[in-house]
Amino acid sequence: MLPALLANVHRFHDWSMEIAEKCGGTYYLKGPWFVNMDMIGTVDPANVKHMLSTNFSNYPKGSKYKEMFEDIFGDGLFNSDHDLWKNQRKVSVALINNQRFRKFLFNTISATVENALIPVLEHFYEEGRIVDIQEIAHRFTFDVTMKVITGFSPETLTIELPKNEFLDAMEHAEEATFYRHVRPKIFWRLQKWLGFGLEKKMKMARITIDRVAASYVARKREQLIEEGEGELDLLASYLTVHCNDEKLMEGWKSKDEFLRDTLVNYMFAGWENSLGWFFWLIMKNPVVEANIREELNSLSPKRRDRLEVFELEEVNKLVYLHGAICETLRLYPPAMYEHKKPLKPDTLPTGHYVDPNMEITC
Repeated sequence: MLPALLANVHRFHDWSMEIAEKCGGTYYLKGPWFVNMDMIGTVDPANVKHMLSTNFSNYPKGSKYKEMFEDIFGDGLFNSDHDLWKNQRKVSVALINNQRFRKFLFNTISATVENALIPVLEHFYEEGRIVDIQEIAHRFTFDVTMKVITGFSPETLTIELPKNEFLDAMEHAEEATFYRHVRPKIFWRLQKWLGFGLEKKMKMARITIDRVAASYVARKREQLIEEGEGELDLLASYLTVHCNDEKLMEGWKSKDEFLRDTLVNYMFAGWENSLGWFFWLIMKNPVVEANIREELNSLSPKRRDRLEVFELEEVNKLVYLHGAICETLRLYPPAMYEHKKPLKPDTLPTGHYVDPNMEITC
């Protein structure tokens, strides 16, 4: 099946869904015997629940996944398993659910919408220019994410749409890691050793990402010394509290390595395109757009003819809009697939047998 996989690599997600539909939601993908590429693909809800919830302990990401993503994520949350993953997740959930942080996040979003997103879109509208909404969405979420993570905004969302070396590096890293999934391991490891092609891009991306992450950590340390604790950005919390947690620090050689891995994982988490997909779906479904507009107008009729940012309490009342966003995330999730490797032989709810030699994507 490897030739068909390579022939469709440019449309991998569409192709894999076509196969899933033909095979009832779950299929075996057989690779050549000498490259260890046998895997199962599944979109069956019962299988997904089994691996991600019911029998979660038997389905870590596995060493192959870790090797593919190690250049970028290190031992961060996205690339860890077992206790290392649990400890990081516990801290992340506690920070994100903190009321001070949530208020800081909402204020950051509101300020970025008002001072960056709206002026940029109005500028393009007045000039009659076509704009790539996917790029706008990427820049908007990236600026918001960097602000709430580090306390500093890179301000990539401006009228000039300036080039940003970190955004470019993330694109190259994302492309290289994707192709590691669909090419035999021996091929991309040889590329990495010889230093050419996508693996050369990955190496250069790693250098840029490490340098940018280190610069943000250094700036935050200086800010904390000069000003003390201010807004509850995540990096400040890690520097002042969590770097001193011996249990959390297990597995890292140094605090700087821990901060680098943690920061980069958060950066990638915020660099996604749900907003781009949302507006694309709205364009394709005018009835949904009309219903969203009606809900907005019913909530605040006086704002019908002017532009204004809603308060958090008002946003929480937008039930239909919330449903539309959830449906967008269901159809086009930020993480397109989960990668699992069973520790012990098991049988999925659909009757498909799996063993530790298989990889599973869902």
